[in-house]
Amino acid sequence: MSRSVIFLLVLPFLAGCNVHSKNSGGDENVSLSADQNGQVAFNFPFAKGSIKLPASMMHNGEIDLDGVKMPAGTSTTGFHMNSVNHRTVIEMGFTNPQTPDRVRSYFLDAFSKQGVTAKIEGNAVTGTSKDGSPFTIAVTPGPSGSEGHILIHSKH
Repeated sequence: MSRSVIFLLVLPFLAGCNVHSKNSGGDENVSLSADQNGQVAFNFPFAKGSIKLPASMMHNGEIDLDGVKMPAGTSTTGFHMNSVNHRTVIEMGFTNPQTPDRVRSYFLDAFSKQGVTAKIEGNAVTGTSKDGSPFTIAVTPGPSGSEGHILIHSKH
């Protein structure tokens, strides 16, 4: 799973954002964070800044994990990506109106159809993406269904 998915979300909006140049000096650290209100902060080797996206982009965004879309009704509550020394950690929170068991079953079935190794361990779906990156999708009861947390460790 690649950080390029997140870059594709943000790049069209860079023209209208608060950007500051910075000297990279060989610094290859990259970070990107967003909250459920659409406030996005980024720190690239060539620029650092923030932008405000429409909140609907967070709630109706098309997130794809190795060909697996988020379950119907999912809203993203925030994400954070940090990449240092060819290792990337991506964290994403979400809510869904279905029960935790249904959300976990959805992911397990959908990953299986994509040929991605995954299994249920406690309250989470764990597995390894097609590129070898381990992931965990923890799903717990929430006020209106389920709350989830996706964690991906990518080596690139």
